[in-house]
Amino acid sequence: MSRPLQPEQLTVPVPGGELAVLRWPAGVAGAPTIVAVHGITANGLAWFEVARRLVGRATLLAPDLRGRGASRGLGGPYGLARHADDVAALITALDLGPTVLVGHSMGAWVTTLTAVRHPGLVSRVVLVDGAVTFPLPPGVREDDALAAVLGPALARLSTTFPDRAAYRAFWQQHPAFRADWSDEIDVYTQRDLIGAEPELRSSCVLEAVRIDGAQVLLDQDAAAAVHRLPCRGDLLWAERGLLDEPQALYDDKRIAAAGLDPAKVAAVLVPDTNHYSILWGRAGTEAVVQRLLDPDPAAR
Repeated sequence: MSRPLQPEQLTVPVPGGELAVLRWPAGVAGAPTIVAVHGITANGLAWFEVARRLVGRATLLAPDLRGRGASRGLGGPYGLARHADDVAALITALDLGPTVLVGHSMGAWVTTLTAVRHPGLVSRVVLVDGAVTFPLPPGVREDDALAAVLGPALARLSTTFPDRAAYRAFWQQHPAFRADWSDEIDVYTQRDLIGAEPELRSSCVLEAVRIDGAQVLLDQDAAAAVHRLPCRGDLLWAERGLLDEPQALYDDKRIAAAGLDPAKVAAVLVPDTNHYSILWGRAGTEAVVQRLLDPDPAAR
């Protein structure tokens, strides 16, 4: 697999400062533009493989959300609605709307909220292993649930690393990353580091992750957004979980229990994927790109 394409970097104005955005041009005139929203402790470079496969067919824009990556310095208030409004500001600043939005994990909740709060800016949504909320089991505390869902990704936010090799080793032992490790994933994970040796750390602001994570679990507006979409949507869900475990975030029973309107949201299992490889493994990326470029989803 080739090394990731080097995206352009730009900024757009949002309340409190400027939002950093990565841009992979289509390279052809008249191609559509797609906006991609990353997960809770990720950054815009998570979309590297989707971007590579879209070259010649669509331009991809991927912001670093407030409190992450090159948008780390953009302070609060945080929260899913704030991110949704930031995405809307990006679309407005670049005069893109109405456009297709795609979101992974927490980014899927942000994507649905963007469509609900700013319907004139969004033509269609693709939700990748996220956007459907289930109540916490009785007796389960919010902090425990957040730690269980995010696992090692949350632990790293309070950890310092002596050098880049140590950070690389941290990710290489992650169960969901081991089998798919590549130069591309290495570049993506290394982009998260800030500081200087021997005290390197993640760019993610812990307060932002805690606030956003709590809203993914508990916020009623976020939970309702997928049921209130003003446009068509696709939900692609991974076969395995965040730690590559057999129990994924979603399964047939959970999807059925969610009560999604099939006339609005088509829920599709993507076999041979986990929560992360659905973005950069062959099966996952092909499914995501196919849905992004589908010219007539209503005709399916």
